[in-house]
Formats: sequence, C-alpha cells, structure tokens
Amino acid sequence: MQFHLQEFLTLTFTLFAVIDIVGSVPMLISIKQKMGAINAWKVTLISGALMVLFFFIGKPFLNVLGVDIRSFAVAGSIVIFILGLEMVLGIEFFKPEKGVPSGTVVPIAFPLIAGSGTLTTIMSLKATFERSDKNEYMILLAILINLIVIYLVIRSLSLIEKVLGKAGLMAVRKFFGVILLAIAVKVFATNAAGLIK
Repeated sequence: MQFHLQEFLTLTFTLFAVIDIVGSVPMLISIKQKMGAINAWKVTLISGALMVLFFFIGKPFLNVLGVDIRSFAVAGSIVIFILGLEMVLGIEFFKPEKGVPSGTVVPIAFPLIAGSGTLTTIMSLKATFERSDKNEYMILLAILINLIVIYLVIRSLSLIEKVLGKAGLMAVRKFFGVILLAIAVKVFATNAAGLIK
C-alpha cells in the first residue's frame, strides 16, 4: 500500500468541501456572539474525535442502534435546516444556557463541522478504499489537515468579524443561511426517498 499524493489531495479537498468551514463562518460568529466565546481547541478535538470514531466504527455503531446511513443523513439535514432558518429569519432555536458552553458540541462540532455529510463521506471513502488496494489511512491524514484548518478559522473569528463589519456580517450570514437551507433540502431529498417504503 503506497502513499499517492494526488489521491491524498483529492481526499483532503473532498473533506474540505463537505465540511465547508469557510461557509460556516457567519454561523460560528453568530454562535460566538451568543455564547461569548468558542473554545477552538475543544471544538477541533471533539470534531476530530467524531470523525476518527466514525472512520473506525461508524457503520457498526449505526447498525447496533438500528439506524442506517440514510436515516442519519436525514436527521442531520433537519438540524442544518433549523440552523439555516436561524440565520435567515433571525429566530433563535439554539438557546445557550448561561455559564454552560453547550454550543461546543451541538451545533458546532455536530452537525456544523462533523455533520452527517462529513461522517457519511468518511464512511463512504473508507468503504471505497477497503474494496481496492488503496491505503485507507490516507483518509485519517486528510482529516488531520482539515482539523488544522478548522482550528485556524475558529481562532481567527474575531479578526474575520472586524474585517466584515456589522453590515457585511449580516449580509454574509443571510446569504449563507440560504445556502445552508439549500444543502439541508438537498441532503433530505437525496436520502428521504429511500426511507419511505
């Protein structure tokens, strides 16, 4: 099993596109404003733990719970849809408890970063690599590179907030809210049809 740079880059950019940390910036800033602060290190660790966990035991874990990948994706799409509504309409669904960093796990680590799309992609990539003679551990390296990017983006939220300003932030937030709604609808439509028998 050899290391192929082109395959590694493809894996890294595939995960980067699915995680879409840059597109999540307005949502992260919104959560930061509600919570006061986001622990970048903790968010990165929890997101990374979820991704690595699903790399090793994702499919068996869902099977034990009696949940298939389609059901998991639909559940994630509903949460993403609610996040999108929050951003577009300015309605607060995720209300943080005072003094409790509840947003670190939900909705930041899951489903915003390590969401159903990301976890399903990791499981799909692993299944594809298992069927061939490719080094499946390249997926773990691609996850690590993406976690570094996630950490850097979350650490830079205050700077991004200053650069955009209040008006720019509101415009970007509403724009990405619509994008999130579209992604949620697409994930739901793709997976819901297979659930209805």
